[in-house]
This record gives sequence, C-alpha cells and structure tokens, in this order.
Amino acid sequence: MFHALPRLALLLLLTACAAAAESLPTATPQVPEQVSDAGWEQDMQRFAAEDATSPPPAGAVLFIGSSSIRLWDTLAADFPGVTVINRGFGGSEIRDSTWYADRIVVPYRPRLIVLYAGDNDLNSGRSPRQLLQDFRDFVLRVRRDLPDVRIAYIASKPSPSRAALLDTQRQANALIQAEAARQPHLDFIDVFTPMLDASGQPREELFIADRLHMNRTGYALWQRLIAPYLPPR
Repeated sequence: MFHALPRLALLLLLTACAAAAESLPTATPQVPEQVSDAGWEQDMQRFAAEDATSPPPAGAVLFIGSSSIRLWDTLAADFPGVTVINRGFGGSEIRDSTWYADRIVVPYRPRLIVLYAGDNDLNSGRSPRQLLQDFRDFVLRVRRDLPDVRIAYIASKPSPSRAALLDTQRQANALIQAEAARQPHLDFIDVFTPMLDASGQPREELFIADRLHMNRTGYALWQRLIAPYLPPR
C-alpha cells in the first residue's frame, strides 16, 4: 500500500500532463494545411511580450487578421470610447488566426472580434469555397471557448494591385455574407462595394504607392463603415 500510493499519484500526474498536451497545438504547425507560414510564431512571441508588459483588458473589441489590421496605427483614435486590441500580423490568412486563436483570441475574452483576412488567401490560390470553409473553421474554433462572442467579418477588399482577383473576391464575399446571415452573432461588413469607383474598379485614391495597402483616406472609409458595429464601452 505504501508503494502503491506514490505510483498512483505519478500515474495520475502523467495522465493529466498528457491530456493537457493533447489540448495544445503542436509546436510546429503544418504548412499550408494549418498555417500559411510557420514564421508567424515570431509575431505570437511579440504579442506575448506585449501582453506581459501591459495585459489587455477583458471585454475589449479585438481586431485580428492581416496587414490591413496590423498597419492600422490609428485604430484606438479612430474609435474613441471603444477599448480596442490590435492583433494583426501582416500577410496572414484566415487559417492563421484560427490556429493561433488560443494565444491571440481566447485569452482576451473579447466582446467582439473584428476579422480581416481573405485577399492574401485568394491571392495565394485558395478558392472562394475554401475561404468560406476557413471562415467557418475560425468561427467554430473561437466559439469552442467563447460561445457567445460576436464576430464581424470585414469583406475582402479590392485593391489596384490585385484587380485580377475582383471576380473571385465577389464570389468569396457573397459566400461569407450568406454564411453570416445564417448564423447568430455574425456580421458581414461590406467594404468591397464602397472601395470601387463608378467603373467598378478599385479606387486608387484609397491606397499608398504599393497599390495594395490603404492610406489614411482608405482607413477613414473603413472607420465609417465599421463604427456602427462597435458598441461603446
């Protein structure tokens, strides 16, 4: 009996450790099945360091996604009265935010998640149907831990440098908009249509010299379109 108790305690400890390990993602995710680039780990470590220095408050509005979020350096000023967290990492795709949700979504316990990702995905060759499934996977992953959180998806934006993707973007946006309409606590924010000119082409005046990323005028347009979806704190 004396020797059995320590062995039992050790067995219980090993079982608990194994269960905990199974609940965590593998250290090196598969590319491209799980993430588009394993290099995002550097961004995750940077976010962790920022959180350790200045822990974000729970119940904020979390902006997550690709470079259009990362480069929004006036985010807090553009939404006065709203506590915001910026966790954009440039070049990322929807499935990257899904994979790292346990590190840059769930711990913040946000009351609203604003997701922008999609045009990188389509540019890399993913189809509109794949983008829809990636969006569904993101929602499922987040709702596993945050079942009641509202999620607002910003439509894939048109840009002059990727004008060849316009039809594909329209298809993907339509699929995700329909999905959002079918599910509770999902919103679709149409930035695609207002970013087109009268001829149906991306508005050049909204972009910096690379014709892909937005300038201050572009972000001002986004601010006006997104603001109605952000409840004040």
